[in-house]
Amino acid sequence: MYDRKTWVVLAICGSLLAANLYYINKNQAALAQQKAREEALQKASAPAPNLPVRETKAELTVEPPPPSEKEEHIVLKNAKVNFTLTNMGGGIKHAEFENEFDVGSKESHVRMNRYGAGAIGALAGAGEALENIAYAYKAEESVADKKAVYIAKLASGLIVKKTFTLNQGTEPGAEYLLNLDLQLENSSTAAFNLNQWSLFIGEASPLYQAEVPQQTGFFWHEQGGMNFTDGSSFKGGMFGAAKSIMTSPSDVSLEYAGVTNQFFTTLIRPEIPSVTTMWAKPAQIVLTPGAAPLTSVRAGLHLPNATLSPTELKSYKYRIFIGPKHNPLLRKMDAVWGEGWGEVMQYGWFWFVSRPLNFLLNTYHGWLDGISTKWSWGLAIILLTITVRIIIWPLHAKSTHTMKRMAKLKPEMDKLKEKYADDPNKMNTETMGLYRKYGINPLGGCLPMFIQIPIFFGFYRMLQYAVELRGQGFLWVNDLSQPDTLTHIAGVPINILPVVMAISSFLQIKMTPMTGDKMQQRIMMFMPFMFFFFCYNFASALALYWTTQNIFSIGQTWLMSKVPEPELKPVKGPGKSWVQRMAEKQTEMQKARSQGGQASPLRDVTPDSKKKRPPRTGG
Repeated sequence: MYDRKTWVVLAICGSLLAANLYYINKNQAALAQQKAREEALQKASAPAPNLPVRETKAELTVEPPPPSEKEEHIVLKNAKVNFTLTNMGGGIKHAEFENEFDVGSKESHVRMNRYGAGAIGALAGAGEALENIAYAYKAEESVADKKAVYIAKLASGLIVKKTFTLNQGTEPGAEYLLNLDLQLENSSTAAFNLNQWSLFIGEASPLYQAEVPQQTGFFWHEQGGMNFTDGSSFKGGMFGAAKSIMTSPSDVSLEYAGVTNQFFTTLIRPEIPSVTTMWAKPAQIVLTPGAAPLTSVRAGLHLPNATLSPTELKSYKYRIFIGPKHNPLLRKMDAVWGEGWGEVMQYGWFWFVSRPLNFLLNTYHGWLDGISTKWSWGLAIILLTITVRIIIWPLHAKSTHTMKRMAKLKPEMDKLKEKYADDPNKMNTETMGLYRKYGINPLGGCLPMFIQIPIFFGFYRMLQYAVELRGQGFLWVNDLSQPDTLTHIAGVPINILPVVMAISSFLQIKMTPMTGDKMQQRIMMFMPFMFFFFCYNFASALALYWTTQNIFSIGQTWLMSKVPEPELKPVKGPGKSWVQRMAEKQTEMQKARSQGGQASPLRDVTPDSKKKRPPRTGG
């Protein structure tokens, strides 16, 4: 029998093998996409069919005024966001949130595109290089705090006019939206394929040094759903080379594309989706002086694959969203600004658990916040955890009842193991027969554990991206979205909640009735320590949830211990289950083979003699 260390090594090796197989497939797909992208770029100068666009009169033929030689800023703002625009590239230099602060600060506001190589909305040309030329600011067409107009003429002869307008509506998400009207006129004598240019989406970087790298990345949304790639994918792996650029497939119609970190996102959504691509590149940034550099991701969305003839003018409209990944807000935006906004949350496979849990979390917070604003989010997590535990209480009770009955079978099980030590198949058959005799379902004790797996991962994904928890305290915890670090010893953070979580998990398992399987008992006793190391640096909200459910389970188990012990009586007319019959059949076949016989008698259908064929008569 393998010892615990062997099992751990096997589990780690299996996980690494699965991860490598995953990245092999992922790298092959990325190479295919990159090849398609290169072929598309080679055809960039070829004429392409026009896409439906807003046709306007050629009003940009007047030579743009000379731009300023120095960088100048214009701010469009509302109560939630300050959008700082720049004439260099004619776009959004950065966006700053009024009510969101950097980790550990109450003065420094969260900024999107803080480390960007250019302005959001700037044009990028060949090789995805940003054309950070100076644009002329048209003050006569602009409105203070609400609207900014920029115009420039590129060296190629393309005249570009950009109008950024702050959304004045009261619809959900309006305060995080900027409308971009992009007008393009060809002042040269040659036709352009607009797909050779792209709009810079901006840059997303980790919010703090210990942020999980896989939470920063880029995404695009097509009719088939959301596609997300994290920044660590650029590094390659054991079976794949590092990549300097990644692109989306060239044959899909993109509804929007963007970059994201754990809690905030920037995305560009065209008014009319078109078959085009996005690109993304990694960059190294230094978030904390003296600390290791982190990976940020910057991206761009290519213009539609349309031809712009000489003197022709086309206009494209986009919505630029720079805001928090707030599930209730994004779900409401689906009904106003088009579908797909809610998928920015990236809940993954367990979205069917995460969405209702987030709804309940916000509902409970609304109730508690009306009573007291202090610790309301932490109390909402506790109340939500208790709600989930009450819902699965019947399963927990059934599991405890089954495990108690199985524990009473231990003497009988030991006899079977001793009697059939040299015949595992026979022992399994008799074991199933013993369960059948007393009406015990051996899976009944495992069912609540299987039910809790999607609940745990759904809860984890929901809390992982719950921007509502940023900066919210509870007891000694300063920020529920961060580990509850009290101090550091020799550079190691001292987090209290994971310790409480591990102790409560250990006590809960100790109180749970155990079966006679020693290996299962060892695994169960090892799990609290595994979760301790796994969750040590996770958000304190997750540790709070896990600790609460452990304490509640301890209370459940204590109450169940007061219930009279179940009697172990044979069930009348139990019969044999199909599993038992299959096991018996397998035992018979193995016994027959070992004796040199056949597994089962077969009817001999070979004829005694070959029948004579009648003579041919011709014709």
